[in-house]
Amino acid sequence: MTDQTIILSPCVGVCTMDEDSGFCQGCFRTLEEIQQWWEMDNATKSAVIEKASARERAVFGD
Repeated sequence: MTDQTIILSPCVGVCTMDEDSGFCQGCFRTLEEIQQWWEMDNATKSAVIEKASARERAVFGD
């Protein structure tokens, strides 16, 4: 992956923050991760996607 590769936002249009976990119920990102998405480099975006995927698995299982 190069810096020119576009990593799409994992947003699925649900956009509701869970008060208990602090994660979006659609994409499992934190509000800070959502707000900073467009300033992140690709490595950081990839890390956020990995974290969000782990959060989703923790909620719904594999």
